[in-house]
Amino acid sequence: MTTRTALIIGAGADTGSAIARAFAKEGYHVCVTRRPRNMQQLGVLAGAIRAFGGAATPFGVDARNDTDMAALVEQIESTIGPIEVCVFNIGANVRFEIGDTTPRVFKKVWEMACYAGFLTAHNVLPRMAGRGRGTFIFTGATASLRGGAGFGAFASAKAGLRNLAQSAAREYGPRNVHVAHVVVDGMIDSRFIRENVPSVDSLRARDRILNPDHIAQNYVHLHRQHRDAWTFELDLRPYGETW
Repeated sequence: MTTRTALIIGAGADTGSAIARAFAKEGYHVCVTRRPRNMQQLGVLAGAIRAFGGAATPFGVDARNDTDMAALVEQIESTIGPIEVCVFNIGANVRFEIGDTTPRVFKKVWEMACYAGFLTAHNVLPRMAGRGRGTFIFTGATASLRGGAGFGAFASAKAGLRNLAQSAAREYGPRNVHVAHVVVDGMIDSRFIRENVPSVDSLRARDRILNPDHIAQNYVHLHRQHRDAWTFELDLRPYGETW
């Protein structure tokens, strides 16, 4: 099969969907995933991509389940095409002080934001390496670099994901697989922000909030890079963001 395939793990309503649309416009058959309970939203995204002439297939999968992830990758590679681009884009951001963070919450955040990233890499990277090509991008956050008050669970998971990405880049870069980590630092123009931040229109008008489509353009750029000048870590933030 020669179908160029991109797998987006965590194709949510905003950044993940924008990444999927961007690669579909590049001619990739995009395989988009969320948990099974979100299949209706995935269907809408896939329909929107098909409406502009792209190819998309939705999959309901729990990325924390090792059996399900292995089966997902096998199904895509055997029925659609070899995965040339993979983006791990699960967030799992919560805000609790450490004393209020239950063991269950901490474990769940780690499973979603870090362990699921390992399972994705574990199943995809060896296949890319076997073909001698591919791009694997991990989505990080401000919390990947520093732990803020109230973000103990999220920061520990995202820092772990960043270190996983570094290990993966060192292991698979020499095998011609581009592994990158994107730090998205700042508010994203998402439905949650639009519903909870009264000043969102002003922020958008002044380019003080990240546009998901502009984030996605940078993911495509990473994939297009020539291997003599690969980027491992890319920071994206509005021009006025404090950092």
